[in-house]
Amino acid sequence: MNGLTLVGIAIVVLVLAYLLYGRWLVKTWGIDPDAKTPAYRFEDGQDYVPASRFTVFSHQFNSITGAGPVTGPIIAAMFGWLPAFLWLLVGGVFFGAVQDFTALYASVKNEGKSMGLIIERYIGKTGRKLFLLFCWLFTLLVIAAFADILAGTFNGFNKDGTQNIPGASAASISMIYIFVAMAFGFFTRSLRSSEGTKFTIGVILVVAMLWLGIENPLYFDAQTWRYVVFAYCFIASVLPMWLLKQPRDYLSVFLLLGMIVGGAVGIIIANPEIQMPAFMGWSVKNQPLFPILFITIACGAVSGFHSLVSSGTSSKSIANEKDMLTVGYGAMLVETLLGVVSLVIACSASSSGGLPTGTPFQIFGRAIGGFFTMFGLPENVSTCIIMMCVSALAMTTIDAVTRIGRMSWQEFFAPSEEGVEANIIVKFITNNYVATVITLALAYALCLAGYASIWPLFGAANQLLSALVLTALAVFLRVTGRKGWMLYVPMTFMFVVTMSALVISVYNIILKLSAGNFVFMVDGLQLIIAVALMTLALLVVSNCIKELTSSKPGKNAAAA
Repeated sequence: MNGLTLVGIAIVVLVLAYLLYGRWLVKTWGIDPDAKTPAYRFEDGQDYVPASRFTVFSHQFNSITGAGPVTGPIIAAMFGWLPAFLWLLVGGVFFGAVQDFTALYASVKNEGKSMGLIIERYIGKTGRKLFLLFCWLFTLLVIAAFADILAGTFNGFNKDGTQNIPGASAASISMIYIFVAMAFGFFTRSLRSSEGTKFTIGVILVVAMLWLGIENPLYFDAQTWRYVVFAYCFIASVLPMWLLKQPRDYLSVFLLLGMIVGGAVGIIIANPEIQMPAFMGWSVKNQPLFPILFITIACGAVSGFHSLVSSGTSSKSIANEKDMLTVGYGAMLVETLLGVVSLVIACSASSSGGLPTGTPFQIFGRAIGGFFTMFGLPENVSTCIIMMCVSALAMTTIDAVTRIGRMSWQEFFAPSEEGVEANIIVKFITNNYVATVITLALAYALCLAGYASIWPLFGAANQLLSALVLTALAVFLRVTGRKGWMLYVPMTFMFVVTMSALVISVYNIILKLSAGNFVFMVDGLQLIIAVALMTLALLVVSNCIKELTSSKPGKNAAAA
């Protein structure tokens, strides 16, 4: 089997899925191209900001495409390329893309409300409170994990004290990106430029930023970059969407799509042979294929975090309901393609049935950098560009999830009854600035445990969130008189998978406790969060199932 065949199969499957299954979902549930979307109805210049289809697609794709599509498939290749490849395609088409599109669809049909508020409307206030608390705890894990990844990526020094030029250059480009994005946001908003003009200027700016950053690297240690990343998260959370988040995502999408295209074209030209066996066994390195495969590959197949982006930010920028298919379903399929490209690259570089040495990012970066040198780029420039692409993946996720964490905190404490004014304490802790500080402070405490300690729990929590969201969306579809049977298998499968993985995690932590090598700030904190997530998940699902089985189809159809 060669890599070109696998990528070709993936492209055909994903294109057909978009044209057939995606459009069938639109036709089945119905959209109104003439409806005034929440972005226009509640435009406030802060969160509700109407934008073009490509701009919202850029935001959605950048926000959901974190480190997962690269790391997950490469790690999962230990089971062989076939299980990972099949899960990427099946999960991406029937699980992930359906979840992302349905969450976006439900939010747009419900005044751009987040999943928590949608759950309150169709399931009840208790379900809403439980879900929002689950989401907030989950965002702490995401912020902590990705902040540590970014700090390590930007670290200007190697372990031996020598300068890490690619990391320092990527850090410089990332900082330049922030200020240029704000200027770009002012420009596009004040002049109301056309899409063609924005596109042309965007490409020129990206090239200029890459050159300037490579020529002027920033050498700071990892701890300094942790402070910088958390400061950036604070700024991104409180500034209006149009000023930083939307323009940064718009400019970043050129890098990310370029990386995917570069990888795909490189595979076409090199046509590498897959050196990894198709199947390595049901258990590898004491890791059972079920449920580990489905937890390891999250982004690229299905990720609960995506639903928070769809309903938390993207739904508030959709200018026309016709754009929802491209933004919700299409962005996920592109991410699936990135997962397939990552898998093919890793398996092509393997030898003797084993993956190359190094982290997934290093494996991916060396291979893509090698492809770029085929186009005439110097090796050091190629490496810097790939490092920037990797950091862009993480930064465009961490700023979105900080904003979502802040909003989850605010919605949790918001009065349930309309017209009831919050007391002075609630007003204080739900202030945009205070809510952001509280969220980031606790995430920083988790960050001290390190990315490697947080990632397993993050993966399980992420997939469990997907199960909860799919269940809640099934209720929404039933209550509003729409077919929802296509969500039943995904929601059931993901719940069984993730609860199994969390039980395994808790068991392993307890074994550490009995062995005497239990560290509270690492293992203890993870144990508390794991048990809390499992408890909240059971309560949320029980509320959803009760409503799903007792509600009559179409009893609230007029509401959405």
